[in-house]
Amino acid sequence: MIAVTGATGQLGRLVIASLLTKVPAQEIVAVVRSPEKARDLAEKGIAVRQADYNDASALERALAGVERLLLISSSEVGKRAAQHQAVIDAAKKNALRFIAYTSLLHADRSPLGLAEEHRQTEAALRASGLRFALLRNGWYTENYAASIPAALQFHAFNGAAGEGRIASATRQDYAEAAAAVITQATPQEKIYELAGDSSYTLAEFAAEIARQSGTPVAWNNLSQQAFATLLTEAGLPQGLAEMLADSDVGAAQGGLFDDSGTLSQLIGHPTTPWQETIAATLRGC
Repeated sequence: MIAVTGATGQLGRLVIASLLTKVPAQEIVAVVRSPEKARDLAEKGIAVRQADYNDASALERALAGVERLLLISSSEVGKRAAQHQAVIDAAKKNALRFIAYTSLLHADRSPLGLAEEHRQTEAALRASGLRFALLRNGWYTENYAASIPAALQFHAFNGAAGEGRIASATRQDYAEAAAAVITQATPQEKIYELAGDSSYTLAEFAAEIARQSGTPVAWNNLSQQAFATLLTEAGLPQGLAEMLADSDVGAAQGGLFDDSGTLSQLIGHPTTPWQETIAATLRGC
């Protein structure tokens, strides 16, 4: 059986959908915090098991009988390393054969502050004695596309990434990659550096929004502190604002760029062009 943690999250649901094209529903276990949010998955024949990343005994029960696990990283930045360790410990107790973990692009040398907890989790996997693969995901194009409505309203796209090139891909692309790795006939112990086929600067991203929408959109490159303050003033929690600003600065240093083509090779088709994600977002505005 194949288990997926965070199965009702944005990435998790897409992974489940991709898995259903490869294996019977009866071979999938959806590990979720709130089973009521997974009723649709249960109706498809998927086993839904409740477990919180902070509940070691629940995690151990949830992974009973599981052979392969996709560990989707927790959304609770600052608590991730301990939470992931709890999942790894539960996997060891259940003698799982293989774990695939959604890490961060070039986590071992990434300048992004987000990388530290991923490095800690990767170290925990190495120390576990379990077989594993690292899915080092780059940025989701949706992360930047989420700012399009505000960019149209204020005729400005703000950030702190300078001229850094960003090779993002969609959640769907990364979900297909995760499903491909976890269902391999013989799972490979490997590090996958996953990123989009094409890259852009945020100046180019802003220009494409303007081109497609017919609305003037200026690119404003701010300092890290100024961008974090702007995000906080827009209503984001301070911790999230600081994380996004730090990630932009990391992008300026090349932290979100990779041109290996590993992701498209893994999923068997080109990654979704970032221009298409802009177009889809504009259709919903």
